[in-house]
Amino acid sequence: MSRFEQPKKTREIHNHHFDSTIWNNFEFRDDDIIIATYAKSGTTWVQQIVSQLIFNGAEDIDVAEMSPWLDLRVPPKEIKLPEVAAQTHRRFLKTHLPVDALVFSQKARYIYIARDGRDVVWSFHNHHANANDAWYDVLNETPGRVGPPIERPTPDIVQYFRDWLENDGYPMWPFWENIRTWWEIRHLPNVNLIHFEALKRDMPGEIRRIADFLDIEIDEGRWEAILKHCSFDYMKANASKSVPMGGVFWDGGAQTFIHQGVNGRWRDILPDDDKARYEARALAELGTECSSWLASGG
Repeated sequence: MSRFEQPKKTREIHNHHFDSTIWNNFEFRDDDIIIATYAKSGTTWVQQIVSQLIFNGAEDIDVAEMSPWLDLRVPPKEIKLPEVAAQTHRRFLKTHLPVDALVFSQKARYIYIARDGRDVVWSFHNHHANANDAWYDVLNETPGRVGPPIERPTPDIVQYFRDWLENDGYPMWPFWENIRTWWEIRHLPNVNLIHFEALKRDMPGEIRRIADFLDIEIDEGRWEAILKHCSFDYMKANASKSVPMGGVFWDGGAQTFIHQGVNGRWRDILPDDDKARYEARALAELGTECSSWLASGG
């Protein structure tokens, strides 16, 4: 793809989570905001930030209700699309698809947040291991699932990591293509790549950068409220407003979904040879510049 070539949808993706065909029927508005990630990379945090910018630091916003995961196959698109079409506020939707499985709008704004894959796996294992029977029933028993069901994970997080690395995202979905396709379009004027680690280092600065990208003028009188409502402590305490269905699919509820919000938990657990295998794979899949950015957000 050339530097400013517009992406084209070339395929559909279906599995226990995805139904990418919903984008074929989605009617864009010019001011739509699409928040994209591989998953477990800061998606909910960015949704909270965007909601705070749109609604000027308002308290008690039901972000999960306002900002659905569009390509999640439940509820089906026949239910989800009319609900999204009825929204009157500036819409901010999320996707976990690679670029080539999306219908891409030249007018919408796309924010992609990334995170080191090892941190992603540690977060995903918590997410997966604490999912309850209702989560498995919805994903596996709802008609329309393509491919094998999702099963309960091994409690051994190192083995979980190895399975994920050796089978490119198993038991979820491919990792490297997701990062690569968004990195390839980073120069487009309506695409903004950010990194979980950069948000950790300088959340106020990153929020201002996001606001500028979205053409939202910050009300300085509400700035402290915006920062408070985007903090980890606030989001943890008010997790039911940020997590799908208020957290009913996880043991421990919504606060299990918003877990620790930290990086590097793998450093003292993952053996050195596994760390090296990950780094070699990242370099081979992404190249020097992208793999370096993915590791640190620098």
